[in-house]
Amino acid sequence: MFIDFARIRVKAGNGGDGCVSFRREKFIPRGGPDGGDGGRGGDVIAVGDQNVNTLLDYRYHKSFAAENGRQGAGANKHGLSGKPVYLRMPLGTELFHTVEGKKVKLADITTHGEEIVLSRGGHGGKGNTTFATPTNQAPRNATPGRQTDELELELILKLMADIGLVGFPNAGKSTLLSVVSAARPKIADYEFTTLEPMLGVVQVTDYQSFVMADIPGIIAGAHLGKGLGLQFIRHIQRTSILLFLIDVHADNPVEDYRVLRAELFMYDPFMEKKAHVIALSKLDTVPEAERDSVIKKVAAKFKKEFKEDILGVSSVSGYHLPELKRILFDLIQKNK
Repeated sequence: MFIDFARIRVKAGNGGDGCVSFRREKFIPRGGPDGGDGGRGGDVIAVGDQNVNTLLDYRYHKSFAAENGRQGAGANKHGLSGKPVYLRMPLGTELFHTVEGKKVKLADITTHGEEIVLSRGGHGGKGNTTFATPTNQAPRNATPGRQTDELELELILKLMADIGLVGFPNAGKSTLLSVVSAARPKIADYEFTTLEPMLGVVQVTDYQSFVMADIPGIIAGAHLGKGLGLQFIRHIQRTSILLFLIDVHADNPVEDYRVLRAELFMYDPFMEKKAHVIALSKLDTVPEAERDSVIKKVAAKFKKEFKEDILGVSSVSGYHLPELKRILFDLIQKNK
């Protein structure tokens, strides 16, 4: 199950209390103070993990608490520090904390092994040894460890991929991903077959590959939440390159492309600046004798309206798929 949103509560460990103690040894009837400090509470730490692909672990387990620090003891023994709690997160996870009604970003996890402290453990209290002075050689006071607050966090996962597949429902995105990679998305001849994002590794050569993400179909008004809208459109934000897949049988392929670009722009204007490729899909359904003329006709419209080139492809027959993979790979390298 793909889960890309969760709310959790985290609490760092409280600091251990300082100790009030005096030396009591044979032949030393009036020993000085020897109370140790309390131990530090454990931290709550988020860790980036490339082997985790979903927030499913945080769907049902919602509360995480680090260990409290131990109390100090006599003989100047300091309390043990509490053990931290490590939360393994998929790459692309953003963590937010709401403060006075405003959402504040605490972390953005993008690297494997990256560690970010979400909540720091409380400092241990001071033992009475700390308060000894020439004029107060037998202090009977110590300080308590610092108490920590529980935080409620919001986790949002945005997939990190080299290529993001963008197109209307039933444009052939899932079929393309299943052909060029080992991913096995659900494929059927009706809209919104894909109900969750899917990642696949596309092999270009033995030593060259890239990651492609199939994002559930976008429709007009997606930036307002229509269709699957806001639920998945955010995953396109982190992709390096956009691959627009336009159905060759669309009533107006140029208008379809215009709507897709507009939806992305209204959700996030920065997406307008992303490098992209336009592919005309399902050419296996066009008679071979008419294929070239159909591509030229649609290509001329795109050239006139947007001054952009298109590539005709077919996932079923493999038409132009090697060229498409090479174009995408070269564009990724250029962007890097």
